[in-house]
Amino acid sequence: MPLFIVIIVVSFVLYIYFKVRILNVKDPLFMRFTNAKARIALGLFISTFGMNQYYFYQTKLALFVCIVFLALGIAQIIYGYKLYKHYREEILKVND
Repeated sequence: MPLFIVIIVVSFVLYIYFKVRILNVKDPLFMRFTNAKARIALGLFISTFGMNQYYFYQTKLALFVCIVFLALGIAQIIYGYKLYKHYREEILKVND
């Protein structure tokens, strides 16, 4: 499905963008904040990649791989979102 491919490419590009952006940031707080956004993009990439593999192959092995990738991707998204919320609040405190 072309939608999966677009989401995979966009999320991978965002992941690479955020990881490269970390190199330019000197403040450790902003580095962690950017890393949290990279985790969300990585989780989206992993989960969408797993769903795409199941859509393409539709076998029991592909289903198992899809479930594993979905679990890992969702875990990355949830953890990244929690970090994102935490560091966003910390940045807002520092800027006030």
